[in-house]
Amino acid sequence: MLTIPKELRCGRLLDRFPQIVLRLRQILQQFLNNLYCMDTAFVSDETLDQLPTPSQIGKTRVGGIDLNKPRTRAVLTAILSLACCPDGFTAGQLADRVRSTLAIADSTYDARRAAYDIKKLRGKDLLSKLPKSRRYSVPQHAVPTIAALVIIREKLLRPILAGIRKPTIGHKPKNCAPIDQHYENMRQDMFTLMRDLRIAA
Repeated sequence: MLTIPKELRCGRLLDRFPQIVLRLRQILQQFLNNLYCMDTAFVSDETLDQLPTPSQIGKTRVGGIDLNKPRTRAVLTAILSLACCPDGFTAGQLADRVRSTLAIADSTYDARRAAYDIKKLRGKDLLSKLPKSRRYSVPQHAVPTIAALVIIREKLLRPILAGIRKPTIGHKPKNCAPIDQHYENMRQDMFTLMRDLRIAA
């Protein structure tokens, strides 16, 4: 408990207690807002079309965002996990989280590479730089987009594409949750669609 006022940078004197409570309330509100945004993930066709195109930060031209690259997906996943940090995060913290996501033991992905990825995301208005600091935060309007980009591929496309090679499953589980039934229905529909389109799964 003694470390909380230090981390909040509000002081430890008793007369600072209202400031501590206010700061804790702000942190909780930010967390709940981000949680709500993640629960209502959405990405538009326009956003998907614009992601791969180059953008500009100040006078610096940066590349687009390629979702087909494992590094890009790891960066988005890491940023989503850092979105609730009350004081934002640094390029070094992003690099540490990406390395753990990709299970990279060495320094292949360092703070310099993270800083470049941050620039690309800032160019798409998916990240913002905190004033007078080297820390970054995820704007609230960007949380649903990042969540959708992560969820669509990892929780929708990959399971569906992995299962459409077989028209039926060998053994149906006894306790089938509603979401499992949705996956099975989509898998069967995708199998039929790809067969009608003459696409070999």
